[in-house]
Amino acid sequence: MHAPPRTLDDLLLYRTSRLLSVAGSLVIRLCEGRFGITRREWRLIATLAGHGALGSSQLAEQAQLDRARTSRAVTSLVGKGLVSRAQPAGDRRHVLLSLTAPGRKLHAQLYPLVSSINAELLGALKADEVALLDDMLQRLHARGEAMVAAAADLPRADRRRREASAAR
Repeated sequence: MHAPPRTLDDLLLYRTSRLLSVAGSLVIRLCEGRFGITRREWRLIATLAGHGALGSSQLAEQAQLDRARTSRAVTSLVGKGLVSRAQPAGDRRHVLLSLTAPGRKLHAQLYPLVSSINAELLGALKADEVALLDDMLQRLHARGEAMVAAAADLPRADRRRREASAAR
């Protein structure tokens, strides 16, 4: 059994959030400052680049974003000409999303930069430590998914209510 955390700084989720905040800020600066997209839009572009054309729900699931946020980001990406919407023949309800040529070009330019940030960050570890970290992260992710499945009876956050009150 592990010793209970004594302070906020001892909590795994807080520490990983802080790491994302620090190192992720470099990615945000690249996305917003150089490429004119948000971090969420980058996530969708990278997901489409890795998986090919996807339906909106599939894209939200693969990117691990809620459908409403995915929809807003997709609308923005379509407006920027980076993603296209297409309806398969005979199914007016289904829409396939895919990267346009400018979207693929943006991905080809940005991915190596994000990858180099990742490599530099992992440069603090030895090769065997990187492999161990990868294994540990996979196990933690699996445990997190199991915890979410077991907590199905917990109420869900209503982001719409929070966003509406923030807009007032």
